[in-house]
Amino acid sequence: MEGRKPAWEWFEVLFGELPLENSIDEYIVLYDWLQNRFKVMPTDATEATVHVYVRGYIMMLLSTMLFGDKSGARVYIRWLPYVADLDRLGWGSAILSWLYRCLYRVANQNVKNLAGQLALLQSWIFWRFPTFRPRRFDANLWPLASRWG
Repeated sequence: MEGRKPAWEWFEVLFGELPLENSIDEYIVLYDWLQNRFKVMPTDATEATVHVYVRGYIMMLLSTMLFGDKSGARVYIRWLPYVADLDRLGWGSAILSWLYRCLYRVANQNVKNLAGQLALLQSWIFWRFPTFRPRRFDANLWPLASRWG
């Protein structure tokens, strides 16, 4: 981690506190802790507080929506370097490669569940094959898929 600082020290710097001990499992924070901690931002929040809440929200998105596993209950602190500098976020290639990795894994005949960015795959299918779009297709929910539709 940054400056050879231990991961949990860096977590505390970025989020202002450490999760409760029963919300930590090695390098994982339970999703419930982050969700409860960053549910409502104070109305008098400073810019620093807003950054902490943004980091918390992005960490939840990274571990559940963008790079999710099948549990949906774990937030991996391996994403800390990516939320440390909010001005330098860039995810397109990483999300696409994660989707391909998940699709590769599900190709194994013993795998019964698929994890990963399925909304991205579904959006691509709706955009590329408009006949697969549902009858009451909502363009506001699928901006990429409805771009040329």
